[in-house]
Amino acid sequence: MRYIELDPSRPLDLVLLGRIAVDFNPVDYFQPLEECTTFKKYVGGSPANIAVGAARHGMKIGFFARVSDDRFGDYVTHFFEKEGIDTSRVRRCEHGEKIGLTFTEILSRDESSILMYRDGVADLQLRPEDIDEEYIRNTKALLISGTSLAASPSREAALKAIMLAKRFGTKVIFDVDYRPYSWKSPDEVSVYYSLAARDADIIMGSREEFDLMERLTEPGRDDLTSARAWHMCGAEIVIIKHGKEGSAAYTRDGRRYTVRPFPVRALKSFGGGDGYGAGFLYGLFSGWELYDCLEFGCAEASMLVAAHSCSEEMPTPEKVHQFIKESKEKYGENVCCDRREAQ
Repeated sequence: MRYIELDPSRPLDLVLLGRIAVDFNPVDYFQPLEECTTFKKYVGGSPANIAVGAARHGMKIGFFARVSDDRFGDYVTHFFEKEGIDTSRVRRCEHGEKIGLTFTEILSRDESSILMYRDGVADLQLRPEDIDEEYIRNTKALLISGTSLAASPSREAALKAIMLAKRFGTKVIFDVDYRPYSWKSPDEVSVYYSLAARDADIIMGSREEFDLMERLTEPGRDDLTSARAWHMCGAEIVIIKHGKEGSAAYTRDGRRYTVRPFPVRALKSFGGGDGYGAGFLYGLFSGWELYDCLEFGCAEASMLVAAHSCSEEMPTPEKVHQFIKESKEKYGENVCCDRREAQ
């Protein structure tokens, strides 16, 4: 079943816009960050991770971004190229801005945190003139990461991309992706998130992120009220996540599909959302039933929280299907979701 109409004639499946970063994850984890001495370097940033995951599923991926003009810029660009991601719109900064660095703290299997260095960061230097019509006209969908809206000139570049997407019939996916480090006030978050969400065909975010987005319009909404409000603005699918409690997808025809995480021995508490996004979009672009898309996304999310990295350990479709098969054999057919569709 097709929940959104995609133009099959377009050569790119998905173009993402937003943050490419470098993650440093401790090898000597399960202790405070100040006591860690050894780290492993990975390509990071939520939209970058989703791009890698989608590319490993065979999707044709492009990216709008700015990266530093140094060895870290080389590193992330070359990593993308090895994954088959088109980097023709990944440009270098010209005034010494540096790529964002993220140090992760893995205190236990249930408690993790991140420390971001984002002053004068490269990804927020993406300019409106970096966004060209041809690239957006030639992709089926555009994914906007919410972090790109945190400051100028990146926010204007993101809003221009959305405007062009609407003009050319390119589907817009808004991944809320809230990171507090780059924002000045909650009001600013609400204003710019709402602008992006009003033109989105798919919105994905946590309950907390939806609360931030809606604080100036109608604070205190529940999930169903939020979904209906964004459907009225034009969204076809609204996904609201509740972490370990699971998530729900609401479609414009009034249906709700709820899913739960697969049981897994987690290593860290971050990265699951990126696997969820990559897996869900792969299923959606493949024309699957929505429960199958959500199940695949949940499986990929569980695999990612059990892994040390995000980008480098994004799985292939075969590995995800095998994980689902083994989980159902162990925990039962409805381990992730009940196949009855709730109205």
